[in-house]
Amino acid sequence: MEVDAKRIGTLVFGKPLLRDREEEEVRGYRNALSEIHERSVSLAVSEKAIKQLHALTRGDFWDAGVYKAQPSDIIEKLPDGRSRIRFRTVPPDLTAPYMDELVRLWEAGLRERWLPPPILLAAFNLDFLCIHPFRDGNGRVSRLLLLLQTYHCGMEVGRYISLERLIEKHKEGYYESLRRSSENWHEGKHDPWPYIHFLLATLREAYQELERRVGETVSPRGAKAEQIRQAILKFETEFRLIDVEQRCPGVGRDWIRRVLSQLRKEGTLACTGKGPAARWRRNQ
Repeated sequence: MEVDAKRIGTLVFGKPLLRDREEEEVRGYRNALSEIHERSVSLAVSEKAIKQLHALTRGDFWDAGVYKAQPSDIIEKLPDGRSRIRFRTVPPDLTAPYMDELVRLWEAGLRERWLPPPILLAAFNLDFLCIHPFRDGNGRVSRLLLLLQTYHCGMEVGRYISLERLIEKHKEGYYESLRRSSENWHEGKHDPWPYIHFLLATLREAYQELERRVGETVSPRGAKAEQIRQAILKFETEFRLIDVEQRCPGVGRDWIRRVLSQLRKEGTLACTGKGPAARWRRNQ
Protein backbone atom coordinates (compact mmCIF):
# COMPACT_ATOMS: atom_id res chain seq x y z
CA MET A 1 0.00 0.00 0.00
CA GLU A 2 1.62 3.27 -1.14
CA VAL A 3 0.48 6.86 -0.54
CA ASP A 4 2.06 10.17 -1.48
CA ALA A 5 4.31 11.04 1.49
CA LYS A 6 3.22 14.69 1.33
CA ARG A 7 -0.35 13.68 2.18
CA ILE A 8 0.34 11.37 5.15
CA GLY A 9 -0.15 14.16 7.70
CA THR A 10 -3.39 15.29 6.06
CA LEU A 11 -4.75 11.76 5.96
CA VAL A 12 -3.96 11.04 9.57
CA PHE A 13 -4.84 14.35 11.17
CA GLY A 14 -7.04 16.19 8.71
CA LYS A 15 -10.44 15.50 7.15
CA PRO A 16 -10.03 15.85 3.37
CA LEU A 17 -11.96 14.01 0.71
CA LEU A 18 -9.95 10.85 0.16
CA ARG A 19 -8.41 10.53 -3.27
CA ASP A 20 -8.36 6.75 -3.68
CA ARG A 21 -8.67 3.34 -2.03
CA GLU A 22 -5.13 3.37 -0.63
CA GLU A 23 -5.69 6.69 1.14
CA GLU A 24 -8.96 5.38 2.55
CA GLU A 25 -7.15 2.34 3.95
CA VAL A 26 -4.51 4.54 5.61
CA ARG A 27 -7.24 6.56 7.33
CA GLY A 28 -9.03 3.35 8.33
CA TYR A 29 -5.87 1.87 9.81
CA ARG A 30 -5.38 5.03 11.88
CA ASN A 31 -8.95 4.70 13.17
CA ALA A 32 -8.36 1.04 14.07
CA LEU A 33 -5.24 1.97 16.04
CA SER A 34 -7.18 4.66 17.90
CA GLU A 35 -9.92 2.16 18.74
CA ILE A 36 -7.35 -0.20 20.29
CA HIS A 37 -5.44 2.48 22.20
CA GLU A 38 -8.60 4.06 23.59
CA ARG A 39 -10.37 0.86 24.61
CA SER A 40 -7.31 -1.36 25.27
CA VAL A 41 -8.31 -4.29 27.52
CA SER A 42 -12.04 -3.46 27.40
CA LEU A 43 -12.02 -4.48 23.72
CA ALA A 44 -12.29 -8.27 23.79
CA VAL A 45 -10.36 -10.48 21.38
CA SER A 46 -13.45 -11.89 19.70
CA GLU A 47 -14.61 -12.67 16.18
CA LYS A 48 -16.80 -9.57 16.33
CA ALA A 49 -13.83 -7.38 17.24
CA ILE A 50 -11.62 -9.00 14.58
CA LYS A 51 -14.24 -8.31 11.90
CA GLN A 52 -14.67 -4.78 13.21
CA LEU A 53 -10.92 -4.09 12.94
CA HIS A 54 -10.88 -5.50 9.41
CA ALA A 55 -13.85 -3.34 8.44
CA LEU A 56 -12.08 -0.22 9.73
CA THR A 57 -9.00 -0.96 7.64
CA ARG A 58 -11.05 -1.70 4.49
CA GLY A 59 -13.39 1.32 4.60
CA ASP A 60 -16.42 0.99 2.34
CA PHE A 61 -14.98 -1.84 0.29
CA TRP A 62 -17.41 -4.70 -0.31
CA ASP A 63 -15.44 -7.31 1.69
CA ALA A 64 -14.97 -5.15 4.81
CA GLY A 65 -15.46 -7.24 7.95
CA VAL A 66 -16.49 -10.35 5.99
CA TYR A 67 -14.69 -13.69 5.96
CA LYS A 68 -13.45 -14.83 2.55
CA ALA A 69 -15.87 -16.51 0.17
CA GLN A 70 -13.19 -17.83 -2.19
CA PRO A 71 -9.82 -19.55 -1.56
CA SER A 72 -7.05 -17.05 -0.81
CA ASP A 73 -3.86 -19.10 -1.01
CA ILE A 74 -0.47 -17.40 -0.67
CA ILE A 75 1.05 -17.09 -4.15
CA GLU A 76 4.79 -16.71 -4.66
CA LYS A 77 6.21 -15.03 -7.75
CA LEU A 78 9.30 -16.83 -9.06
CA PRO A 79 12.26 -15.00 -10.67
CA ASP A 80 11.39 -16.47 -14.09
CA GLY A 81 7.91 -14.90 -13.96
CA ARG A 82 6.03 -18.06 -13.04
CA SER A 83 3.86 -18.35 -9.92
CA ARG A 84 3.34 -21.12 -7.41
CA ILE A 85 1.24 -21.70 -4.32
CA ARG A 86 3.54 -21.23 -1.31
CA PHE A 87 0.88 -21.91 1.32
CA ARG A 88 -2.69 -23.17 1.12
CA THR A 89 -4.80 -21.31 3.66
CA VAL A 90 -7.88 -22.68 5.38
CA PRO A 91 -10.73 -23.06 2.82
CA PRO A 92 -13.69 -20.63 3.05
CA ASP A 93 -16.19 -23.20 4.37
CA LEU A 94 -13.90 -23.97 7.35
CA THR A 95 -12.79 -20.41 8.10
CA ALA A 96 -15.58 -19.59 10.59
CA PRO A 97 -15.14 -22.74 12.73
CA TYR A 98 -11.34 -22.35 12.72
CA MET A 99 -11.67 -18.72 13.86
CA ASP A 100 -14.15 -19.72 16.55
CA GLU A 101 -11.73 -22.32 17.89
CA LEU A 102 -8.78 -19.90 17.71
CA VAL A 103 -10.58 -17.30 19.83
CA ARG A 104 -11.73 -19.94 22.35
CA LEU A 105 -8.19 -21.30 22.70
CA TRP A 106 -6.86 -17.77 23.26
CA GLU A 107 -9.39 -17.10 26.01
CA ALA A 108 -8.77 -20.45 27.71
CA GLY A 109 -5.00 -20.19 27.42
CA LEU A 110 -4.95 -16.70 28.91
CA ARG A 111 -7.34 -17.68 31.70
CA GLU A 112 -5.63 -20.96 32.60
CA ARG A 113 -2.06 -19.79 31.91
CA TRP A 114 -1.04 -22.71 29.68
CA LEU A 115 1.91 -20.64 28.48
CA PRO A 116 3.49 -17.28 29.29
CA PRO A 117 1.17 -14.69 27.70
CA PRO A 118 3.76 -13.34 25.19
CA ILE A 119 4.26 -16.85 23.77
CA LEU A 120 0.49 -17.37 23.66
CA LEU A 121 -0.11 -14.17 21.68
CA ALA A 122 2.69 -15.06 19.22
CA ALA A 123 1.16 -18.52 18.67
CA PHE A 124 -2.27 -16.93 18.14
CA ASN A 125 -0.79 -14.54 15.59
CA LEU A 126 0.80 -17.40 13.66
CA ASP A 127 -2.44 -19.40 13.56
CA PHE A 128 -4.41 -16.32 12.46
CA LEU A 129 -2.08 -15.79 9.51
CA CYS A 130 -2.28 -19.47 8.54
CA ILE A 131 -6.08 -19.42 8.67
CA HIS A 132 -6.02 -16.22 6.56
CA PRO A 133 -9.71 -15.49 7.24
CA PHE A 134 -10.15 -12.48 4.94
CA ARG A 135 -9.79 -12.03 1.21
CA ASP A 136 -7.34 -9.19 1.77
CA GLY A 137 -5.87 -7.26 4.70
CA ASN A 138 -4.91 -10.23 6.89
CA GLY A 139 -1.41 -8.89 7.62
CA ARG A 140 -2.72 -5.53 8.82
CA VAL A 141 -5.34 -7.15 11.03
CA SER A 142 -2.76 -9.56 12.49
CA ARG A 143 -0.59 -6.60 13.57
CA LEU A 144 -3.59 -4.79 15.03
CA LEU A 145 -4.45 -7.95 16.99
CA LEU A 146 -0.84 -8.18 18.17
CA LEU A 147 -1.14 -4.67 19.60
CA LEU A 148 -4.51 -5.42 21.21
CA GLN A 149 -3.25 -8.65 22.76
CA THR A 150 -0.18 -6.97 24.26
CA TYR A 151 -2.62 -4.81 26.23
CA HIS A 152 -4.48 -7.94 27.36
CA CYS A 153 -1.14 -9.40 28.51
CA GLY A 154 -0.35 -6.30 30.58
CA MET A 155 2.20 -4.88 28.12
CA GLU A 156 1.65 -1.25 27.15
CA VAL A 157 4.82 -0.73 25.14
CA GLY A 158 2.75 -0.51 21.93
CA ARG A 159 1.23 2.73 23.20
CA TYR A 160 4.65 4.40 22.90
CA ILE A 161 6.57 2.33 20.34
CA SER A 162 5.14 1.27 16.98
CA LEU A 163 5.26 -2.53 16.74
CA GLU A 164 4.21 -2.20 13.11
CA ARG A 165 7.32 -0.11 12.39
CA LEU A 166 9.63 -2.65 14.03
CA ILE A 167 8.10 -5.54 12.08
CA GLU A 168 8.50 -3.55 8.86
CA LYS A 169 12.10 -2.79 9.84
CA HIS A 170 12.83 -6.54 9.98
CA LYS A 171 10.37 -7.66 7.31
CA GLU A 172 12.78 -10.16 5.74
CA GLY A 173 13.08 -11.94 9.09
CA TYR A 174 9.31 -11.68 9.51
CA TYR A 175 8.55 -13.41 6.21
CA GLU A 176 11.27 -16.03 6.67
CA SER A 177 10.11 -16.97 10.18
CA LEU A 178 6.51 -17.12 8.97
CA ARG A 179 7.52 -19.36 6.07
CA ARG A 180 9.39 -21.75 8.34
CA SER A 181 6.66 -21.92 10.99
CA SER A 182 3.82 -22.42 8.51
CA GLU A 183 5.34 -25.56 6.96
CA ASN A 184 3.16 -28.61 7.78
CA TRP A 185 0.76 -26.38 9.71
CA HIS A 186 -2.32 -28.18 8.35
CA GLU A 187 -0.98 -31.51 9.59
CA GLY A 188 -0.21 -30.09 13.05
CA LYS A 189 3.47 -30.93 12.54
CA HIS A 190 4.77 -27.39 12.14
CA ASP A 191 7.44 -25.71 14.25
CA PRO A 192 5.95 -22.48 15.68
CA TRP A 193 9.17 -21.34 17.36
CA PRO A 194 10.83 -19.42 14.50
CA TYR A 195 7.82 -17.09 14.31
CA ILE A 196 7.37 -16.96 18.11
CA HIS A 197 11.04 -16.05 18.55
CA PHE A 198 10.70 -13.31 15.93
CA LEU A 199 7.74 -11.66 17.68
CA LEU A 200 9.34 -12.00 21.12
CA ALA A 201 12.48 -10.33 19.74
CA THR A 202 10.30 -7.56 18.33
CA LEU A 203 8.69 -6.96 21.72
CA ARG A 204 12.09 -6.96 23.39
CA GLU A 205 13.37 -4.39 20.89
CA ALA A 206 10.30 -2.23 21.57
CA TYR A 207 11.00 -2.25 25.32
CA GLN A 208 14.68 -1.50 24.74
CA GLU A 209 13.75 1.48 22.57
CA LEU A 210 11.27 2.68 25.18
CA GLU A 211 13.91 2.35 27.89
CA ARG A 212 16.34 4.43 25.84
CA ARG A 213 13.73 7.11 25.31
CA VAL A 214 12.85 7.19 28.99
CA GLY A 215 16.53 7.42 29.88
CA GLU A 216 16.85 10.49 27.70
CA THR A 217 14.07 12.32 29.56
CA VAL A 218 13.88 13.70 33.06
CA SER A 219 12.69 11.54 35.93
CA PRO A 220 8.95 10.74 35.79
CA ARG A 221 6.91 13.46 37.44
CA GLY A 222 3.31 14.48 37.79
CA ALA A 223 0.29 13.27 39.71
CA LYS A 224 0.38 9.73 38.30
CA ALA A 225 4.07 9.19 39.11
CA GLU A 226 3.58 10.61 42.60
CA GLN A 227 0.61 8.30 43.18
CA ILE A 228 2.77 5.29 42.31
CA ARG A 229 5.68 6.54 44.41
CA GLN A 230 3.52 7.01 47.50
CA ALA A 231 1.93 3.58 47.07
CA ILE A 232 5.37 1.96 46.82
CA LEU A 233 6.78 3.74 49.87
CA LYS A 234 3.92 2.41 52.02
CA PHE A 235 5.09 -1.20 51.58
CA GLU A 236 6.88 -2.39 54.71
CA THR A 237 7.72 -5.85 53.37
CA GLU A 238 8.67 -7.28 49.98
CA PHE A 239 6.21 -6.64 47.16
CA ARG A 240 5.72 -7.39 43.47
CA LEU A 241 4.69 -5.23 40.54
CA ILE A 242 1.18 -6.68 40.68
CA ASP A 243 0.87 -5.51 44.30
CA VAL A 244 1.57 -1.94 43.18
CA GLU A 245 -1.01 -2.31 40.39
CA GLN A 246 -3.66 -3.26 42.96
CA ARG A 247 -2.92 -0.09 44.91
CA CYS A 248 -2.93 2.09 41.79
CA PRO A 249 -6.03 1.13 39.76
CA GLY A 250 -6.13 2.66 36.33
CA VAL A 251 -2.36 3.22 36.16
CA GLY A 252 -0.52 1.46 33.33
CA ARG A 253 2.11 -1.17 34.08
CA ASP A 254 4.76 0.70 32.09
CA TRP A 255 4.31 3.76 34.32
CA ILE A 256 4.83 1.59 37.40
CA ARG A 257 7.98 0.06 35.88
CA ARG A 258 9.37 3.55 35.21
CA VAL A 259 8.87 4.65 38.81
CA LEU A 260 10.30 1.39 40.18
CA SER A 261 13.35 1.81 37.96
CA GLN A 262 13.80 5.41 39.08
CA LEU A 263 13.54 4.51 42.77
CA ARG A 264 16.10 1.75 42.28
CA LYS A 265 18.49 4.20 40.61
CA GLU A 266 18.03 6.55 43.55
CA GLY A 267 18.91 3.73 45.94
CA THR A 268 15.48 3.74 47.56
CA LEU A 269 14.57 0.23 46.34
CA ALA A 270 16.36 -3.05 45.75
CA CYS A 271 15.15 -5.82 43.46
CA THR A 272 15.66 -9.58 43.26
CA GLY A 273 14.53 -11.60 40.26
CA LYS A 274 13.27 -10.49 36.86
CA GLY A 275 9.97 -9.85 35.15
CA PRO A 276 6.54 -9.66 36.85
CA ALA A 277 7.67 -12.14 39.54
CA ALA A 278 10.54 -9.89 40.68
CA ARG A 279 10.53 -9.02 44.39
CA TRP A 280 11.07 -5.42 45.48
CA ARG A 281 11.91 -4.05 48.92
CA ARG A 282 12.83 -0.72 50.47
CA ASN A 283 16.45 -0.20 51.42
CA GLN A 284 17.06 0.62 55.03
